[in-house]
Amino acid sequence: MTQPGNSTLGLPVGDPIEVDSGGDAWSRARADLSDHGTVLIYTRLARLEARPSADGAPAGSLGRDWSRYLGLAGPDVVHRYAASRELLRRAAGTLFDGDPDGAELVYGPTGRPYLRGHDRLDVGLSLSGDLLLVGLTTRGLIGVDVESAERQLYPQGLDRHLCTPYELVALATRPEEQRNPALVRLWNRKEAYRKALGPGRSFDFTEFGFGPDDTPVRVERPDGSAGSHREWVFRTFELDSGHYVSAALYEPRPGRG
Repeated sequence: MTQPGNSTLGLPVGDPIEVDSGGDAWSRARADLSDHGTVLIYTRLARLEARPSADGAPAGSLGRDWSRYLGLAGPDVVHRYAASRELLRRAAGTLFDGDPDGAELVYGPTGRPYLRGHDRLDVGLSLSGDLLLVGLTTRGLIGVDVESAERQLYPQGLDRHLCTPYELVALATRPEEQRNPALVRLWNRKEAYRKALGPGRSFDFTEFGFGPDDTPVRVERPDGSAGSHREWVFRTFELDSGHYVSAALYEPRPGRG
C-alpha cells in the first residue's frame, strides 16, 4: 500500500491538474500529454455547467450515451453525467485543437470508452461527489478513480472484502489511525486497476493486491507474490480537496501477451 505520490518504475505521470480554474491549467495539461503521453485533469461540478442545446440535451452528440442519458433518474445524476461528458468535450477541443461540440464518446468492442476520431487515445472517467476526473493516454490503457479521503471503510469491517490475506496482515501491522486512510488508498488504486482492465476482465478485490510502501507499486497475488511486471504503472495522489486520485496505466511491451 503506497503513500500518495510515491515514485514508480515505468511511464511518468504528472500530478492531476485542476482545469477551468484560471491560470495556465490547460497549457500544463497539454504539456503533460505531449511530454508523457498521459494527463490527469479534474474539476468541480459547479465550475463545469454542461451547455444545453435547443432540445435541452447537452451540447454535442452523446452518441451511444444518448440512451443512457435518457434513462438516468434524478437531476443530480443527470447533471453529473452530462458534466463529465462536457469535460471530455472541452479536453478534446483544448488538447487536440478539435471541435468540442463534435467530440463524441463511443465504445469499442470490449466496452472501453474512447473519443471518436482519436482511436489511439484511451479514456478513463471517475466521479466522487462534485469532483470529476478524466485520465487520457496515448501510451496504452488507463483506468482512473477518485475517492474522498474521509470515506470510512476500516471501521465498517470492509477490509475483509477489499484485501488479500497478505494485505490484511500488512494493514493490521499499521498504527490504528493509519488503517482507514491506507485502506481508502488501496481501494482507490484497485478501482483504477479494475477500470483499466475493462469490462469482462474484472475480478474480486480479494484476488489481487499491491505491495508495501517502500517498493515500486505492482500487482500482487493473494500470497504477496508478483502478479505484474513493468508494463503496469500505478500512481496515487492526494488532492488539497481531500480526495485520493489513482491512475493505473498499461503500456504493451514487445514479447508480452
